[in-house]
Amino acid sequence: MRSTAPRNNKLKPSSNLIMNGSVRVRVIRTLLAIQNGQSLASVLDPLLNSLHDGDKGFAHALLLTTLRQWYALERLLDSLADNSIDEKEVRTTIQVGLTQLLYLQVADHAAIHETVEAAKEIEFAHATGLINAILRKVAKNPSKFRKKCDKKHSLPNWLAYQLKQDWSEQYDDLMQGLRQPAPMFLRVNTAVTSVEDYQQALVEFEVEADLVELTSGLQLDNSSDTAASNSILIKGLRLHQSTAVNALPQFAEGAASVQDMHAQLAAPLIHNALLNKLNVKNDDADGDMVTSNNEIRILDACAAPGGKLAHWLELISSNESSLFHVKQDDAEMSPVISKVKITAIDNEAPRIERIHTNLQRLNLSQHDLQQAEKNIELNIVCADATTWQGAGKKKSKLVFDAILLDSPCTATGVIRRHPDISILRTEEDVEQTALLQADILHNLWPQLKVGGYLLYVTCSILKQENVEQMQDFMTHYNNVVAIEFSDDCNWGIEQAIGRQCLPIDSESGDGFYYALLQKTAE
Repeated sequence: MRSTAPRNNKLKPSSNLIMNGSVRVRVIRTLLAIQNGQSLASVLDPLLNSLHDGDKGFAHALLLTTLRQWYALERLLDSLADNSIDEKEVRTTIQVGLTQLLYLQVADHAAIHETVEAAKEIEFAHATGLINAILRKVAKNPSKFRKKCDKKHSLPNWLAYQLKQDWSEQYDDLMQGLRQPAPMFLRVNTAVTSVEDYQQALVEFEVEADLVELTSGLQLDNSSDTAASNSILIKGLRLHQSTAVNALPQFAEGAASVQDMHAQLAAPLIHNALLNKLNVKNDDADGDMVTSNNEIRILDACAAPGGKLAHWLELISSNESSLFHVKQDDAEMSPVISKVKITAIDNEAPRIERIHTNLQRLNLSQHDLQQAEKNIELNIVCADATTWQGAGKKKSKLVFDAILLDSPCTATGVIRRHPDISILRTEEDVEQTALLQADILHNLWPQLKVGGYLLYVTCSILKQENVEQMQDFMTHYNNVVAIEFSDDCNWGIEQAIGRQCLPIDSESGDGFYYALLQKTAE
């Protein structure tokens, strides 16, 4: 899921990040870079690549844990200091020391001594007395201060307040859930192997994983189908411990991908809706064919880094019979579709490259699809979703049978994986992001064919970007209906429109929102 960039005029290129000195010094400098506007994604690799293998695990744990507990540590620090500490470098150094004492169980003498030495290395020796005094005070009774730190949330106050407004019943659990590491999930490429077989392959590689099943259903208008035909079962694997991808069987060959379990809902939902559209059209004797030339066109908007696109391609590739042949009755399968034309867009060239890289690993590039003689045409375009027109200069603007809009958002639902988000996001970002989302929706909706579906997805847990966005959107159009999810869904919380997943359970997926819209007329 793509997040919007923080609006920070002090952004610095990651190449300016100095990576020398002790492990703690490098972590402190990395934290300072994040406070200056750089993302964790841009600075994590430079940090880890600068270290010996034996130090990487500790550095990673120290950095991520400090970020997850950032605001709780700040409040604890303010309560411990007699006077206000204004120097960012000093505050950051103390917070790194507190993380070691309260969350990483580093020996007292090592945590205090090495943190004080780190302050000298970054040329803040004048603060060593203060740093030493605060850390020694905490070291005398760490359980007391850990409880104090854990008592409330570890988010900026504006975000905590908004989440309390949005999720009052779930607030306490949500506040604690966002402070925990997220589990690692795998999506198995069912065009290559089954989920069960891959789970067994993991056992042979001494990687333990649990099978996770998400069930869903869509209340689609299809009188010719049974309710069961609209039922969706998504199978994924949750690893007991996060594992390097090079330790996973056949990962390089495309047998599996790392993808959050709730993110794995996107492709099956829009794919199921698309199949329903084809069935309805084919069963309507008075209706037109699905498209001219027996082609269907689908769009993945804001597609980078390509996880959901790859999943959709896997479904199309492994289920060609159901997509290219639509059931007429119990006795025959009638060919309806000759080709699927897929367009994927994103507005940043480096992100487009990531799509290509991911698809190549999964053997799903356009070249791979042609070699496998798939009736699939894939076109990846660098374009702005607020203005891009899929029809080009053609007269008809009604282009797509289905649209997957993985909308830009504040990414508050993935704070467990990207704890820098709580530092980088501002209250103003939410408003600006909601406006951007609306611009994209208003540009894409006119390009959807009558009867077509648009799946709106975010990895946000803020209602302004999700259900409230949908409610506002539907006030602008009289040709849109929100498709309800069936009662047998075992994921998310039902909303006035769509469903919302919250990252509360330490074993479940991230915070994703889903809403499925159908166009009823031009």
